[in-house]
Amino acid sequence: MTERRIVACEIDKPGGICDPLPKVHVQFDDGEAKSLFEFFPDEIRFSEAEFLGLTEKEARALRHRRDVAYLQS
Repeated sequence: MTERRIVACEIDKPGGICDPLPKVHVQFDDGEAKSLFEFFPDEIRFSEAEFLGLTEKEARALRHRRDVAYLQS
């Protein structure tokens, strides 16, 4: 069985300091939609296009790599 792939993505726009953290929302090729994770927009950034074609595991690994790179900078 092949892993399902992300076919659509929407990232919340960062708000004010008291607003909730932005989330990455995706839709998979099987039709399921879900929020993958939230992030600190002052530390890491994403574009919606970079999630297209990824699996959920690959998308979470992307977030992890960005977190590590920020913490090591």
